[in-house]
Amino acid sequence: MVDNQIAVSSVVEPRLLSALLTVPREIFVPQGRQALAYSDAPHALGGGRYMPAPVEFARIAQLAAIQPADRVLDLGCGTGYSSAVLAHLAHTVIAYEQDKELASIARHNLDRANLSNVSVATGDEEAVLAGPFDAIVVETALREPPPVLLDRLAPGGRLVAVIGAGRTGVATIWTHTAGGVVSRSHFNATLPALIERGAGEEFVF
Repeated sequence: MVDNQIAVSSVVEPRLLSALLTVPREIFVPQGRQALAYSDAPHALGGGRYMPAPVEFARIAQLAAIQPADRVLDLGCGTGYSSAVLAHLAHTVIAYEQDKELASIARHNLDRANLSNVSVATGDEEAVLAGPFDAIVVETALREPPPVLLDRLAPGGRLVAVIGAGRTGVATIWTHTAGGVVSRSHFNATLPALIERGAGEEFVF
């Protein structure tokens, strides 16, 4: 997966590549999908939720430029795979998952991966209010980042999200600079929205 899919897709950060090689992706995919764990395809988690394809996630994680001392919020962590990878890059990771069933699965999977610097929070724990964060990585598509997330960036902090769902999505980074928060669009990306929104719902904070 790393050599044949990710490393040839403009993902070159050595620490990230090492983390992707280290984390056993097969323990995070749904039951019955282990044989396909390393294919470059998303995995349905139920309820309209998906684990992003490896290349898509790796490019987004690289854009966040996670450093060893960083405190990271992984928003929409699903079954915990993304949080496991980020935990190998950062000092601390808070894996936020508003679906309590998925949050329970994520805790179990992260325990199996023997990671002690990750904690899983659900909607009733208000994890996003416990900033500031050096990096926030959003694992699903948004129409725009909620102001509460931008407010939780530490000086120099980065928020990475895909804006727009489907083929129209663009990976974008917001950086907290001395002059305020600035954004920059980087590459086309495809992530499903967190919820299939008939009523415009996104994250519940």
